[in-house]
Amino acid sequence: MKKLLLIYIALLKISLLQAEEEKLRLVVLPDTQSYLESCPEIMESQLDWLAENHENIDYVLHVGDITQGNTPAEWALSQIYFKKINGKIPYALSLGNHDMGSGPNKFADTRDSSLANKYFPLDKLKSNSGLQGAFEEDKIDNTYHTFEALGRKWLILSLEFGPRNKVLDWANQIVHKHFDHLAILITHAYMYIDGQRQSEDHDWRAHGYGVGSGEGPEAVNDGDQIWDKLVKRHPNFFMVYSGHVLHDGHGQLISEGEHGNEVYQYLANYQRGVKGFGEGCNGFLRIVDITPTKIETKTYSPWKDEWLEDSNNKFFNSIDLNRLQTAEKIVK
Repeated sequence: MKKLLLIYIALLKISLLQAEEEKLRLVVLPDTQSYLESCPEIMESQLDWLAENHENIDYVLHVGDITQGNTPAEWALSQIYFKKINGKIPYALSLGNHDMGSGPNKFADTRDSSLANKYFPLDKLKSNSGLQGAFEEDKIDNTYHTFEALGRKWLILSLEFGPRNKVLDWANQIVHKHFDHLAILITHAYMYIDGQRQSEDHDWRAHGYGVGSGEGPEAVNDGDQIWDKLVKRHPNFFMVYSGHVLHDGHGQLISEGEHGNEVYQYLANYQRGVKGFGEGCNGFLRIVDITPTKIETKTYSPWKDEWLEDSNNKFFNSIDLNRLQTAEKIVK
């Protein structure tokens, strides 16, 4: 009897250990623009590392400013690099202010994203990921993706730089339709530094670019406005990731939505101009491991084979994914 009890305890420990190891792994690629402009081999090393570790990665999220100058040469290189993970890891792309405009280095003077859509056509992205649909049927500027992990359904929304009111209206419909999915938003400009969302008192708002001249349905939105018009309204919203902002290049904020759900919001940026990162040729990316009880964030450079150990780049947040059940009941 004692022997059977010991065997039972051992099996229970193994079962608990396996449960603890169950996780969803996202890899976030912050602004890669400096690499394509000055050191493309570093972006290539990031995608090589992703391809080599594809069995342990569930989704790759690029938070925008894929390119520096929005030129054919830069887009061609980025296409070559992303082909390394085609068929291996699904990915979502967010377009930043450097990824749109009327010509090279015309940063978001218009919403012309023709080069992004030429080199990353919507139909090819659909064939390589959980991409389900787009705001405009033939454009990657605003898309949504679904997948399953940790016994849950997940929704990824990828929205344009300074999403317009009409895009946020569409996004609200998508999130409401997928009420039984945990929702993750990626968009280029949302979080600011020091635990704040971008607002009218901050630098680099979309309102200050050419695209910011629109009114009514075409009016752009900053982080605070995206929170008010979209994120806080839905009980199944879970996480927001963004880049764009320089200064210290990092920030995090936990906010409570209208239904009592906690939303985890993060900024990560290691490009040229961010304090402590020189010319931006470093290759750091975010590894985000989600379990039923925590979000663990680590920062690694495949190029340098180096981990950032400070508390702004290595940390965890305690969570409870069972809140999804509450969300279902509220919406129904």
